[in-house]
Amino acid sequence: MNGVPIIYWIRRDLRLSDHPGLTAVAATGRPIIPVFIHDDLVATHGAAPKWRLGLGVKHFNKVLDGIGSRLILRRGSALDVLRDLVSQTGAGAVHWTRAYDPAAIARDADVKASLKTDGLDVVSHTGHLLFEPWSVETKTGGFYKVFTPMWKAVRGSDLDPALLPVTHLQAPDQWPASDDIKAWKMGAAMQRGADIVAKHVCVGEQAAQNRLEMFIENKVVDYSVARDIPSVDGTSRLSENLTYGEISPRSCWHAGWQALRNGKADAEIFLKELVWREFAYHLAYHTPRIISQNWREEWDGFPWQGDGDQTLRWKQGRTGIQLVDAAMREMYVTGTMHNRGRMIVASYLTKHMMTHWQVGLDWFEDCLIDWDPASNAMGWQWAAGSGPDAAPYFRIFNPDTQAEKFDKSKSYRAKFIKELFDDYGQEAQNYYRAIPRSWGLSAKDDYPSPLVALDIGRQRALDAYKNR
Repeated sequence: MNGVPIIYWIRRDLRLSDHPGLTAVAATGRPIIPVFIHDDLVATHGAAPKWRLGLGVKHFNKVLDGIGSRLILRRGSALDVLRDLVSQTGAGAVHWTRAYDPAAIARDADVKASLKTDGLDVVSHTGHLLFEPWSVETKTGGFYKVFTPMWKAVRGSDLDPALLPVTHLQAPDQWPASDDIKAWKMGAAMQRGADIVAKHVCVGEQAAQNRLEMFIENKVVDYSVARDIPSVDGTSRLSENLTYGEISPRSCWHAGWQALRNGKADAEIFLKELVWREFAYHLAYHTPRIISQNWREEWDGFPWQGDGDQTLRWKQGRTGIQLVDAAMREMYVTGTMHNRGRMIVASYLTKHMMTHWQVGLDWFEDCLIDWDPASNAMGWQWAAGSGPDAAPYFRIFNPDTQAEKFDKSKSYRAKFIKELFDDYGQEAQNYYRAIPRSWGLSAKDDYPSPLVALDIGRQRALDAYKNR
């Protein structure tokens, strides 16, 4: 079998370092054919994540070229594409890194069963998570439904060291044909926003490793405080790279623990954030309804409102609530949003506006370059109260109080809201350059009055929760 090629199906694992699957197939000495497939799941991605994924794929192709390999690009049904490649290359095996959201699991199960029926060796590998969802159990044998007990269970885990980078992949005698990624137009839906957001992306494995190193050396020491201040660059920003597999969670885990051993106590909070991501996938695997339905089924009859004119103002960052609007505008300019901003805009939409959390979930899926199916779903359900939280009833963020506490200098709001501040920044102007022309907004517009007054919205939400 030494001369029989192996196809490696690249998905959200765009790296060479600490890549268990690529390391395993490289060790065989057999020809390796990496392939990325623009399949039905990729086609459903929103504008920003699809565009950002395209940037990552294009970059990874160059990385593979640097070790004597290349990334074959194909579009179509994953099963059909893989079967076609097997026919063309004589490959005897197909490998990939596991995914854990329900749609990917269903696709992969079908592909694996079908290819095995064809007589192929089919292997899936770890690498996207720290812990396989079925490997972390409560003392009674079930899965975790609350984060803190799960954190305590995995905190002391002694994970294997991160794997060294793959430095060579044996090339086949003849490469199969590949699509031109430009023809896929993965950034088409971004329209003019791409030029603005492009200034803020951090693409590729080396950039991700540099980002981690910079965070551990300079930021993690103040992480407990700085991570809550949206005007401060106090977070790791690694969510963008983790979602595309440009860095492994295990590399982040070991860097965090080393910082903790070196006396940087705030590194433990960073480690908790890594496990929060694990918790999201843990729930997505064991309770897949969290992706698209109320995790708590008793919320199915709650009187949510749907999408509409009021929701459009929320999407535009024109609710008249300054911190909400600043956070929404940050998303259009940078492709990301500070985590405190995410909590506040989600709370305002689902509680003050009484709008269904799925409206916000879908909008984030369209606009965030760091969109992650499990984290996005759990975050929105946590904010709405329908998710994994023991006491969602009392958590209604007051954006004005939050602004006074976490943006007292108003520097974050001034950075993104031109209408209110004489000392507004370039990003406040870029908001108007990034948003859809169809919104008909201008930098000359006045700032709007509040869409829903905070006291009225809070009381309405509390009344609805009491009567649900």
